[in-house]
Amino acid sequence: MSGALAWAELRRAVEQVELLPVVGRVTGAAGLIIESAGPKAKMNELCWLRGDGRTVAAEVVGFRQDRLLLMPLGETDGLRPGWEVVATGGPLKAPVGPGLLGRVIDGLGNPIDDKGPLEDCGRRPVIGPAPDPLARQRIRKPLGMGVRALDSLMTVGMGQRIGIFAGSGVGKSTLLGMVARATAADCNVIALVGERGREVREFIEKDLGEEGLRRSVVVVATSEQPSLVRIRAALLATTIAEWFRDVQGLDVILMMDSVTRLAQAQREVGLAVGEPPATRGYTPSVFSMLPRVLERSGTGATGSVTGVYTVLVDGDDMNEPVADAVRSILDGHVVLSRKLAHAGHYPAIDPLQSVSRVMPDVTTPEHRAQAQRLRALLAAYQEAEDLIQIGAYQKGTNPLVDEALAKMDQIKRFLIQPFDEPSTFQDALQGLAALCGEGA
Repeated sequence: MSGALAWAELRRAVEQVELLPVVGRVTGAAGLIIESAGPKAKMNELCWLRGDGRTVAAEVVGFRQDRLLLMPLGETDGLRPGWEVVATGGPLKAPVGPGLLGRVIDGLGNPIDDKGPLEDCGRRPVIGPAPDPLARQRIRKPLGMGVRALDSLMTVGMGQRIGIFAGSGVGKSTLLGMVARATAADCNVIALVGERGREVREFIEKDLGEEGLRRSVVVVATSEQPSLVRIRAALLATTIAEWFRDVQGLDVILMMDSVTRLAQAQREVGLAVGEPPATRGYTPSVFSMLPRVLERSGTGATGSVTGVYTVLVDGDDMNEPVADAVRSILDGHVVLSRKLAHAGHYPAIDPLQSVSRVMPDVTTPEHRAQAQRLRALLAAYQEAEDLIQIGAYQKGTNPLVDEALAKMDQIKRFLIQPFDEPSTFQDALQGLAALCGEGA
């Protein structure tokens, strides 16, 4: 046998040999952290914990001398020292592909909607870089959101990132459902991070509906699931949105409800591995993680990911640490007012506290002038509201207040929109022109 043939036979034999995995052993556990002696693994690498006929996924979150610090991605009841720890060689991977549309998956990418296995899907690591800042296309086109108040007064551009800031029970989920059903984007990717279990089905069936679900991918990690699963759900949804943008060139809306619960999950992880608490108990890793997640949305070479992130403000404090950090990263913010919600004004968007930083780049001068006029009327009315309510305002004192009083009923009818009432970008522009255009 020639030397070349011998080497070929040897290569084939080596390739067919079943390699023995190098395994570590669980040595202890405290709180959320599992300690392991071996195997060799990297940060964020996925591992399997095996013992007593069970297998549990875990992820490397740190090191202590020569030991691995792991955090489980599943239930650990019955875990004990001696369980095997097997490294997979890489991080968690997200399912990506057109077969995801219309499906509901968990924070690890497994389908939970009883529609069978995912079809026509590949895999992509959930941890990745943000687009090169110089390779991003500039935001030049408006994206119809299907909500008159947004489209007219705080127009969103394709590839923009905007936050919805509100306390609990003011209509964030309902607003997301309205956008998902009526947006002009090609598809939606919706991450429900840390939501109540009761609200998931309610959001899918009531707020999203069949029409919205058909063009959406829903990623769910409810509040009782491990903190690392909640974090990975946000990254998994971002990865799926990136695939639709980068591979298929689509204009995608990525909705995340909520960034606050994502930050709380990261705080749990940080405290478990020994990080010192900083502002209001949030660890430094929270504030370094937020830009890494939020910067991944935006424009690409051919498509775009428009990010809509809800922020659950603590005690309606719009300047609490997470809200302040997120607002500084995003390209605009929409504030939902509890006062408006109590008055039955839905969506409870406060136009005077909300702003879209890219609106000047995606709207016409006429649109901007009309929007500014409407804001001026609302501001004048708000300033004189106390006098108006007690009947102390005298007509003719301020022409702007007089105009606001005359048009307030029309303005409210324009800004109030039932959740099942469809609207287009052109509808919003026509309504705005009727209120504030020349001769209105």
